[in-house]
Amino acid sequence: MFITIMLLSMFILLVYYYYVHYGRTGRLINLIPGPLGNPIAGNAFQLYLSAEEQWKLKRNLSNKYYPIFKLWMFFTYGVSIRHPDDLKTILNSTKRFEKSRLYNLFHPWLGTGLFTSTGAKWNARRKILTSAFHFNILNQFTNILIKEGNCMTKALKDVGGVVVKDLVPFISEHTLNAICETAMGVSLQKICKNEFQQQYRDAIHDIIELLLYRAFRPWFYNDLLFSLSPQGRKQKKILKILHGFTEKVITERKLYHKRTNGRYLKNFENETEIDDVKISGIKKKQLALLDLLIAASEDNLLTNLDIKEEIDTFMFGGHHTTAISITFALLLLAENKDVQERVRIEVDTVMRENGGKLNMTSLKNLSYLDRCVKEILRLYPVASFILRNVEEDVKLGSYVVPAGTILHLDIFEAHRDPNFWSNPDVFDPDRFLPERMQNRHQYSYLPFSAGPRNCIGQRFGLLQLKAIISSLVHNFYLEPINYLKDIQLSFDIIIHPSHPVYIKFIPIKRK
Repeated sequence: MFITIMLLSMFILLVYYYYVHYGRTGRLINLIPGPLGNPIAGNAFQLYLSAEEQWKLKRNLSNKYYPIFKLWMFFTYGVSIRHPDDLKTILNSTKRFEKSRLYNLFHPWLGTGLFTSTGAKWNARRKILTSAFHFNILNQFTNILIKEGNCMTKALKDVGGVVVKDLVPFISEHTLNAICETAMGVSLQKICKNEFQQQYRDAIHDIIELLLYRAFRPWFYNDLLFSLSPQGRKQKKILKILHGFTEKVITERKLYHKRTNGRYLKNFENETEIDDVKISGIKKKQLALLDLLIAASEDNLLTNLDIKEEIDTFMFGGHHTTAISITFALLLLAENKDVQERVRIEVDTVMRENGGKLNMTSLKNLSYLDRCVKEILRLYPVASFILRNVEEDVKLGSYVVPAGTILHLDIFEAHRDPNFWSNPDVFDPDRFLPERMQNRHQYSYLPFSAGPRNCIGQRFGLLQLKAIISSLVHNFYLEPINYLKDIQLSFDIIIHPSHPVYIKFIPIKRK
């Protein structure tokens, strides 16, 4: 009986394999170039690598089969694209493509917030959240971002003399403070100890590693199977830390509105300026993204779970990704002394003209630093890829990608395509001079994605990069310890160095 069942199962598997790989879908996919796979398993064993080796493999395949290649595992097909014309086709469409089901792996952590939701829910959330990143709101936050840059500077100066720092943990400490005080309206020092903040930052790193672990093991897409594994039990502990942290943030802000009888939530749309006047003994704070969500919940547009989903999402996107971008920025400036000095001269000049301080206007006037930031995000776009499900057949170049395929939009390689960027691996901020940008393909540069699902917080992120870099470069010479050519990157939801990276901060002595 057992043998009969086994033989029947194998027969059904082979029939299904033949149907998938030699039916219409398989025939279309087989026309697309890519590495040979094994029967049944496809390229699964080739992908069973460390995150560093996966990154190298992805880069090699992208260049070997330019501009499109396929991979497949068992009965799942994936196609990677990088040509700007193809990226435009996908990102500009609102009908045929949804976020890949691989993003479902984020659901235990982020629920179905703005990052992972689709369809009507995504549209409704996007409309609610857009006003939180209005120019007037960002203008209010500038002083906080500048203050956090000054806090980083002070932390380095307090050590005394030359300081060597492990960049990612040092920077993320301050970007976490910044996102909490701006978008959440909460001071971390008041709600939790430094040890708990460190636990949260460590938990972010751990959860991302687990997500990558699951992504390349299809049998763990099932939540029940994963929950029974050692990694599933580890995830449960990590999620307790992550969700506990965001719940503290939400509770603190709700208490503030309770003490003020919700008077500021009622006038949220009219809030355009900071008002530091004390009313009834309570200091009025600038209203933030979290306030917008709380106000929506008062109008029964959102539940408490909805608020939690969005805060989990923005806490991650607003501090960790920014910290990685600043890390690459400092590494590049440390290696390129001429660029670093030019930034320093521009910052010093603008600060002298503004009484030795920075503000929103002076940050806007840092045109060379602005070009540097754009070039940093070209070389190291933190969101280095996007995944989409193909809902109906789509023609990309000379190939038809069939419905049911997972599309990998390779932003990293698009940013380094020699057909659109001269000397693409060279750090050259002046490639973003207006005259050099005029004829460039619009979809050859996508650090914040494009189309209707572009990054909602991109202006906030750019402002934070400029504020922190300005303060550090004004006060320190940056000297490299780890060089980018020696730093291994990991294939992950965001690119990051696979090992700690350090630079040297040398205080500038001013008369």
